[in-house]
Amino acid sequence: MSHLELHAHLKIRPGQLEGFRSQAAEIMRITREQDTKTLRYDWFIKEDGTECEVHEAYLNEDGLFEHNMHVMAAREILFRDYAFDHRMIAFGDVSQKFRDLVIKHAGGITLYSFLQGLETTAAV
Repeated sequence: MSHLELHAHLKIRPGQLEGFRSQAAEIMRITREQDTKTLRYDWFIKEDGTECEVHEAYLNEDGLFEHNMHVMAAREILFRDYAFDHRMIAFGDVSQKFRDLVIKHAGGITLYSFLQGLETTAAV
């Protein structure tokens, strides 16, 4: 696995769906304009409007750190006003610096190591 993949899960505050959508759009705008190493940044809202999943992929950890610096202020508004219960899942090997960042901004992380994919054989 040559890139870093993440899934973020968050809950949307009751009655704040429209504000959440607006702030998510602002974060997406910043990402499009400023990020140089972001490969994927897709937002999905649960049918009932109570939860959101964000699927992210970066060229490497530096891409995530770059992204974090760009969206920090807008993300702070998102969680202050519109979202809560932020949880992260990372796929692949991550550094201690990355782990510390996620603990600070997302309350922890679940890590999955790469086992097998279409382009590799299983490590047995």
